[in-house]
Amino acid sequence: MNRTFSRREALGLLGAASAALAAACGSSPTNPSSTTTSRSSTGGTTAASSCVVSPEETAGPYPDRTGMIGNSAFYRQDITEGKSGLPLTLALTIVNVNSGCTPVTNATVEMWQCDATGNYSEYGTSAGQTFLRGLQTTDSSGRVTFKTIYPGWYMGRATHIHLEVFVNGAAVKTTQIAFPEDVSSSVYRTGVYAAHGQNSTTNSGDNVFSDGTDHELAALSGDTSSGYTATLAVGISV
Repeated sequence: MNRTFSRREALGLLGAASAALAAACGSSPTNPSSTTTSRSSTGGTTAASSCVVSPEETAGPYPDRTGMIGNSAFYRQDITEGKSGLPLTLALTIVNVNSGCTPVTNATVEMWQCDATGNYSEYGTSAGQTFLRGLQTTDSSGRVTFKTIYPGWYMGRATHIHLEVFVNGAAVKTTQIAFPEDVSSSVYRTGVYAAHGQNSTTNSGDNVFSDGTDHELAALSGDTSSGYTATLAVGISV
């Protein structure tokens, strides 16, 4: 799938105007080492550590086509719908880069992902189903939290989750979340993931993440026994 524009071009437009702020509060991503015990990763971007516009990415071949944004039933924290997989809590903070990364209240955040075997609801044999999709509205701190499972993978793509952010009903950001490869490798050796095997597509070899994951890589804490929490700040310009 082709992106509409290069994220390096987008980041370049920030230029000197954002360089000082990025230098003052930026942090270098680090991937955690593989383990199946309690762990944490500082590989992601949080509101306190960076103030940049998140890269714009394709919505991919599997966006919602049932109009969930207009249906209150899909404004939900738990999106699993009984799907098996390692528990994942996804904690997102939406911030406005135009105002020093202050939290964005009452933004609508939509997320969607594949299941442990790489399948999306609404498509193919899962047509008519709505698992692993949902929306929430940000609170006064710009935060939403989804209860889901660690995403599986499908051929040709690195492990990822899709996001779209709406402000006052208008889409202002479509992006994706990347995951540390060593964590994914550990997860894919367990439980329902094991039969599907390892993902052969790395972040650097992915057609979306190949130009860098500095502002899309989730910070993870947890383990392959109890599950993970993934955190990420999503910068928008409104």
